[in-house]
Amino acid sequence: MRVKEGSFLWYLYLDKIYCLLSVRNVKALLEYFRLLDVHRKNTLNDVLFYHFLSYVTNLKSRQIKMVFDMLDWNAVGEIGFEEFYLLVCILLSHQNHLEEQFMYCHSRHVFRLLDINGEQRIGMSNFHTYRFLFNIKKEQLREFFHSFDYADDHHLNYKEFKIYTIFANDKAKESVENETKGLGLARQGSSC
Repeated sequence: MRVKEGSFLWYLYLDKIYCLLSVRNVKALLEYFRLLDVHRKNTLNDVLFYHFLSYVTNLKSRQIKMVFDMLDWNAVGEIGFEEFYLLVCILLSHQNHLEEQFMYCHSRHVFRLLDINGEQRIGMSNFHTYRFLFNIKKEQLREFFHSFDYADDHHLNYKEFKIYTIFANDKAKESVENETKGLGLARQGSSC
């Protein structure tokens, strides 16, 4: 999944530490949301949502419908600005390769989104279904459930999920540091 270059979202800045938009960007996003809200109900229905996501991302039709259903947790057929803002932050974190940081900073929101049935736990199937939003590979998913499912019930409660987000965020930071060190050594070697 990626945000299409040249779309409105492409120009928004996501803070790399907190994975949130600045006040100026939130104001611009709210105005954009109001422009999309042609019915003036402070919501987007499934049709408006579908066209918005198909314009700004390369998501498939099936994925867009799944994301809408996930955000429309009370099944009224519409999403409000809060859900829209959360989705935009998810998309921008994906664009900026900050998925782990986003899940760590907003673990409660992500957990609630993935807890489709409201059971206070996430099954592997739910996580597998929406893994494209957080750029999680299949092998990472298996390792994730094997390592962090302490109750061994094939579901994660919030505490297990939070521990995973801490671990994944630390692992992502290590990976970036290793790449940076590798680039620094390569540059030093080439300058001699």
